Amino acid sequence: MALLDFDEAVDWVCVADPDLLDERARLRGVARHWPRYAPGVRGLSVLPVALARRARPGTPDPANVDYVLSCLERATRGCLEGEFAALVTGPVHKGVINDAGHVFTGHTEFLARQAGVAEVVMMLVAGSLRVALLTTHLPLAEVPAAVTPERLDTALDILDAALKRDFGFASPRIAVLGLNPHAGEGGHLGREEIDVIAPAVARARSRGIQALGPLPADTAFVPERLADLHVVLALYHDQGLPVLKAQGFGEGVNVTLGLPFPRTSVDHGTALDRAGTGAVDPGSMVSAMALAKALASARARS
Repeated sequence: MALLDFDEAVDWVCVADPDLLDERARLRGVARHWPRYAPGVRGLSVLPVALARRARPGTPDPANVDYVLSCLERATRGCLEGEFAALVTGPVHKGVINDAGHVFTGHTEFLARQAGVAEVVMMLVAGSLRVALLTTHLPLAEVPAAVTPERLDTALDILDAALKRDFGFASPRIAVLGLNPHAGEGGHLGREEIDVIAPAVARARSRGIQALGPLPADTAFVPERLADLHVVLALYHDQGLPVLKAQGFGEGVNVTLGLPFPRTSVDHGTALDRAGTGAVDPGSMVSAMALAKALASARARS
């Protein structure tokens, strides 16, 4: 649906099976011609990658997993080689990818490997609210061991650099959440804040980064505190994202920071029960495309 009402000031390239796009457009009652991609083609075009087997709406097919990964690999290669200025991705079904024999925890990790980048940071944006994640798709029981000095140092460096270069903040203010309730209650509810998180914040400040914390997660998102912040660094997936999605679900954007190119995505999953019905809201994809355009423009100016 987002492709049927795209920003005509941008040359969008859709990496996909054109027959699949034709079929989905017909489901929406639209007859659409998809020009094939070639350097110099203006507006919207399609870079063809063939499905292995005809896709049925709402039914993941392991036979088409290699098609999904091939689309991602081709688009990523185009960004790395300067052919494309930014990458916008839709949701993928992680379960069927893993069932087909591929180790796949998410776009973020996949793109980091493709780009040869050791560390990246996932950040979601909904309006003026930005929430970054120290760890992403990790079982909760493994989170405490993953909150390390090295990971915190790297995440704060990536956040500071990206907010300056891509978002235009001269001195971004970054709040770091605590791991435990009440940020450890002075060590009575856990010592990670004292032993790991507070020292990382102090080191960041010594490097000129405007970091503060650790803050208790249950009060960090009150409007008065957020008004003085540019981003909140949550330590695990469900510590920060429920707040952001409660405020901006359907219009939020997932941004991968630390890649050599801008990458944005939707803030939701595959919604298999709605596939092919037309009962979907393309707002998050439209927002992701708009932010990718803005980030690509910022990179071009830097």
